[in-house]
Amino acid sequence: MPAVKGEGMRGLAVFISDIRNCKSKEAETKRINKELANIRSKFKGDKTLDGYQKKKYVCKLLFIFLLGHDIDFGHMEAVNLLSSNRYSEKQIGYLFISVLISSESELIKLIINNIRNDLHSRNPIFINLALHCIANIAEREMCDAFGSEIPRMLTSGDTTDSVKQSAALCLLRILRVSPDCVRDGEWKQRIIHLLNDQHMGVVTAATSIIQALVQKSAEEYKGCVSLSVSRLSRIVTSSYTDLQDYTYYFVPAPWLSVKLLRLLECYPSPEDTAIRQRLTECLETILNKAQEPPKSKKVQHSNAKNAVLFEAINLIIHMDSDSNLLIRSCNQLGQFLQHRETNLRYLALESMTNLAGSEFSRDAVKRHLDTVINALKTERDVSVRQRAVDLLYAMCDRSNAMDIVSELLLYLETADYAIREEIVLKVAILSEKFATDFSWYVDVILNLIRIAGDYVSDDVWYRVIHIVVNRDEVQGYAAKTVFEALQAPACHENMVRVGGYILGEFGNLIAGDERSAPMVQFTLLHSKYHLCSAPTRALLLSTYIKFINLFPEIKRGVQDVLALDSNLKSSDAELQQRSVEYLHLSTFASLDILATVLEEMPPFPEKEGFLLDKLKGSQSKDDFRIVGGKRGRAASVGGQQGGGGSEASSRGVTPSASREPLSNLVGPPLSNGGVASPVAPPSDSGVLLDLFDTQEPASGAPSSGVVPAVSDESFPRFVCRNSGVLFEDDLLQIGAKAEFKQNLGRIVVFYGNKSSHLFANFVSSLSFPGTASQQLSVQLKPLEASQLEGGAQVQQVVNVECLETDFSDAPLLNLSYSLGSGTPPRSISVKLPVMASKFFQPFEMNREDFFSRWKQLAEPGQESQRIFNASLPIDPEAIRSKLSGFGMSLLESVDPNPENYVSAGIIYSTSAQVGCLLRLEPNKAALMYRLTVRSSRERVSDILVGLLLDQF
Repeated sequence: MPAVKGEGMRGLAVFISDIRNCKSKEAETKRINKELANIRSKFKGDKTLDGYQKKKYVCKLLFIFLLGHDIDFGHMEAVNLLSSNRYSEKQIGYLFISVLISSESELIKLIINNIRNDLHSRNPIFINLALHCIANIAEREMCDAFGSEIPRMLTSGDTTDSVKQSAALCLLRILRVSPDCVRDGEWKQRIIHLLNDQHMGVVTAATSIIQALVQKSAEEYKGCVSLSVSRLSRIVTSSYTDLQDYTYYFVPAPWLSVKLLRLLECYPSPEDTAIRQRLTECLETILNKAQEPPKSKKVQHSNAKNAVLFEAINLIIHMDSDSNLLIRSCNQLGQFLQHRETNLRYLALESMTNLAGSEFSRDAVKRHLDTVINALKTERDVSVRQRAVDLLYAMCDRSNAMDIVSELLLYLETADYAIREEIVLKVAILSEKFATDFSWYVDVILNLIRIAGDYVSDDVWYRVIHIVVNRDEVQGYAAKTVFEALQAPACHENMVRVGGYILGEFGNLIAGDERSAPMVQFTLLHSKYHLCSAPTRALLLSTYIKFINLFPEIKRGVQDVLALDSNLKSSDAELQQRSVEYLHLSTFASLDILATVLEEMPPFPEKEGFLLDKLKGSQSKDDFRIVGGKRGRAASVGGQQGGGGSEASSRGVTPSASREPLSNLVGPPLSNGGVASPVAPPSDSGVLLDLFDTQEPASGAPSSGVVPAVSDESFPRFVCRNSGVLFEDDLLQIGAKAEFKQNLGRIVVFYGNKSSHLFANFVSSLSFPGTASQQLSVQLKPLEASQLEGGAQVQQVVNVECLETDFSDAPLLNLSYSLGSGTPPRSISVKLPVMASKFFQPFEMNREDFFSRWKQLAEPGQESQRIFNASLPIDPEAIRSKLSGFGMSLLESVDPNPENYVSAGIIYSTSAQVGCLLRLEPNKAALMYRLTVRSSRERVSDILVGLLLDQF
């Protein structure tokens, strides 16, 4: 046996071999149960177990746990191994508790004492094991215990280099998990000097922790700029032989170089001339090395070399002060545009998109227009084509707008469905922003509808209506063009909407041509009527009544259409009401009244387009962290110019609360048919349509003995909390208490029999509406008994795993029971409190990071915004409590307006992690809110906004 101790654990090897040789799951379970029984008896009965045997059995338990089996004993034996003086035993003990000890364990205090003993030992290996354990567990009590000790260890002159590395990474973990546990002290002034440490491993680890500290308080650590530049200069000017231990495939310290460059991106360009000059020399050296012949043909060499190069280019873009460096960067990226490596082409397009935002390098970027267009046409990878679209959008100006828009329109016909909506939105923005002739703009939008009508949002055709109404010189051309477009055998419904609105307003401008005579216009529009949805039909009815005012000679034909039973007796209330009112208006009103009521639409208030507001700043898709620099545009989110005007004031929203994109929406509300109502001027009430559509489903009276399906009225109560009552009537109460961590959740459901009767055949099951079964994995543990005594309570555990973040349907808990043998069973269905927000993990951000990320999440589908009336008094404390309960981190002193609230969080699922930002703007004077959510995945923003609407 002594020989075995030195060589390994033979018993563990034999056990693993037995498991691998099992022919079935049952055989494996049987072998594991046998081993668990043996280990349990050893731990309980054998008091003479030495350290080696404890280590062996603990290893077996750890292996069994990794196979997916629950382990409910052996924790104390693992903790005892921490007291061993043998490295192998101590290591296994730390490994076990790092994996199996939870934050609620009663052994935490004992573990903390053992860790403290190891931290005070003279053996650096034991100290490293303790630090790794702290970083792995990072439990609140543990962070409190060592939050002040680890920084002192990091900056102490007596600490060995290996311990400093571990201490830096451990402190970084604590800062991310429990930043308030790290106390201020002298170490904060000393930590930046670790950048001058002789040991490159210490410098690499210290750079990570310094960057985390800088993101929270940049001014406090600004001394790190000069030290970072000095260290970077020493790296880039050294040869690969000077840093032998930290050279990766002939590239000196590539990881440290990237970290230092990213750290410098947290600050503006250095004000000190000497430091700025030295940094410029470093960046020039990196660009020069990129032109040198490769020292190795292996891909690892090129990857490391290019990683440093691209990070240097990111810093050059961030500084945005040296035209020579910017142009050289552009030229270097231009060489990568035709590189055979797909990843390099992707990164070159992405970086060049950021370069296009600089006035110094814009012309240099435009020289690559033909190459980018060729990439759009020939690239096989859709992600590279999408970056090419971004670059074309970023480099577009008045000199090349027509060429770029025509190329995008041409590409749109064969574009991947995943990026069509984005292309449509960008084409619409570019054609409006750089239009010198608005007839060209009208042609572009109509082409968009013709080519990709399904991807043209309401916002796009609202905007073209806005522009046509406000510009007399284009009205005739727009009427003629849309009339010709409607003559196609098959045209998209959005084309019918645009045509209906424009012809209803300006059809008289083309009525002189017999080919577009009044009756021809009316007949053409009505031929599309039966193919359209109800909102579009409502718009066309409004167009018909407008025709009576424009062309009295076709009044009889219009009235005949309005009088059709399919309209007057339509199942759609809106169509029925419009038909009846328009028919009576045309029949009984005098010509003067008709002319007054149906007069031409007045111009819309002039303001910047909603589409342009929505994607503002998207030229720099990956803006970097900026502290005190001149790129402070992110702070203007929520304060962009774009006029709220009379529309905002008509809703009682103050101007400051009406400058976000959604409140700038201009144009005929689709819900009202798109054409102005004959009794009121147009408004943007369609923006707030959902406020008036919250109809509660009718609940029928319960039949004898059977309770109907329960409505989801209790579901919203769980949006901002994790416990409460799901359902209650005279007989039964169902409560729930939930806890979630990342993509996993556990719900304990309580069933309480409020009566004195016995509930027989008490059975529960799950059902999944919609696609919930594909987006959630839910396991319902069986009830212990099928009966529930009067006055008794039982509980049932539901385990939940989030597979996809964009789910909107919650699983249903179905319950059935009988009061006696002669009574019919009673059935109840309630929604389990499982929603996307439950899988939030809070994420801390400072102001610069928040608004930088906010600008990045400006792509179509990533933002959802609602303006709604307050259903409760606007109480700051209640708002803060609900936002915190929602699962996101409530960020203090981030929004420029102290009355606003901003939050950040990450939704976890097995397939992805989705970052989300939230901004809530209360208007106490108007008793209204504006809620904006942006996320990195489409639909998630809409889902989160839908959850929060009823909470305020």
